[in-house]
Amino acid sequence: MTVGSRGGYTELGGTWRPFWIVAPAVLLFGVLELVFPGRDLPGAIWAALAVVLGIVAAGCLSSRRIWTVRVEGSGADGALTVGRERVPLADIDVDHLRAVDAGVDAGAPVLGGGWSLPRGRTGLPLKLADGRTVLVPTENPAALYEALTTAVGGTPGTAGGAEGTLGS
Repeated sequence: MTVGSRGGYTELGGTWRPFWIVAPAVLLFGVLELVFPGRDLPGAIWAALAVVLGIVAAGCLSSRRIWTVRVEGSGADGALTVGRERVPLADIDVDHLRAVDAGVDAGAPVLGGGWSLPRGRTGLPLKLADGRTVLVPTENPAALYEALTTAVGGTPGTAGGAEGTLGS
């Protein structure tokens, strides 16, 4: 989680950790290839290693782009963004947000797309002004709840016990 200087909130959707685990392994193969004499690895193996490294990098980049959660601005000109989906803060039902206590609305679509919540994420249910309920995928529901309630003009933790139960 990152809180920006202008009061914004950003939760990155993924890390580069898998890439930085695979890249040194490929580098190790290259060093071993140079150090040890004898038969070299065939070009197809090197091509396969490059493809694996590229797939891991693409997975890391796409998870960061698709599942990053941002709360920018406040009031009527602010927005909640998950990936490419953007919900103006004015469209969020503030009373429902303050009443959210815990749990997930079964069958609600995930904001940002996808069939289900990403691994390691919890869905914070948001009711929109048009009556739809969507789930915001987050690793830290309490921090997102606080950022949203602050951004829509309320004070965080006004619901009975909401701040304490969302993080558990």
